[in-house]
Amino acid sequence: MDNWASHANPLLPHGETTHASSVDLLFLGLVASSILVLVLLFFLLFRFAIHYRAGNTNADRDHRIRKSWRLETAWTVATLVAFLALFVWGARLYLNLYDVPGDAQPIYVVAKQWMWKVQHPGGQREINELHIPINQSVRLIMSSQDVIHSFFIPAFRVKHDVLPGTSEEIWFDPRKAGVFHLFCAEYCGTDHSRMTGRIVVMQQPEFETWLARQDVNGTLASQGASLFRQLGCSGCHGNGSKVRAPALEGLYGSRVSLSDGTMEIADERFIRDSILKPRAKIAAGYQALMPAYEGKISEDEVVKIIAYVKSLGGEMGVPQ
Repeated sequence: MDNWASHANPLLPHGETTHASSVDLLFLGLVASSILVLVLLFFLLFRFAIHYRAGNTNADRDHRIRKSWRLETAWTVATLVAFLALFVWGARLYLNLYDVPGDAQPIYVVAKQWMWKVQHPGGQREINELHIPINQSVRLIMSSQDVIHSFFIPAFRVKHDVLPGTSEEIWFDPRKAGVFHLFCAEYCGTDHSRMTGRIVVMQQPEFETWLARQDVNGTLASQGASLFRQLGCSGCHGNGSKVRAPALEGLYGSRVSLSDGTMEIADERFIRDSILKPRAKIAAGYQALMPAYEGKISEDEVVKIIAYVKSLGGEMGVPQ
């Protein structure tokens, strides 16, 4: 069924991820239901136009209203059930696209007019390219340096807006080696049409070789550690600090109690907000002393600090 769905739509490129067939089936279901409704409407339109045409003396024109509650109820219930089924189908697929596998490889993407800047955990960097291994789940943590962008890979059936001021994420599992197109699907300025790139899916040995050949200045976490000290963060969050600040060891993936009585999971978005807008979410039992770094450091630097915080105590993964 999945293979059939991947080839059944000649208007779309062949799906090359594990969830692409499900997206194609949903698309075909929406198209089929729309065609059925269209055919029914045109059938009724032509039927009434022919039946009540001028000169047809057999047509009843006394304007008496006749109602069939059974027919109207059956029609309403049938269409409601059909469209609710499509909604549930789409909602399950949507939720599945956000149910990231625990073994997914994290990769950071920063959108900027007019390029895609990619950073691997090992410190490898790319611009307008993304090299990934085949049959390995990949999790992209994305942010925007300036305006709204949209990360779009048609062959992967992946499209997600990247908004400034927040962190977004998507995941996919490529199942075919090759080169695939990457586009920005949101108008982002003068050179929007040139904001393209490519996704290079490689066999695992080839990918490992590619990683080893890249020039790096340490891992992303080590670069974040250096930046952490340069910005003076260790003066409050480091061991022996005289300022009472939350401990960062083992923070990532844990549940954090906030001063307003709520709780949040310390994922990438939470850590990012805590760096840029620390007073928006204050940990319970602590004062709002940390300065805001919004506008003072770049998205690339934020990514490095997040990677460093995640490395403290190991990357545990976010509880579901």
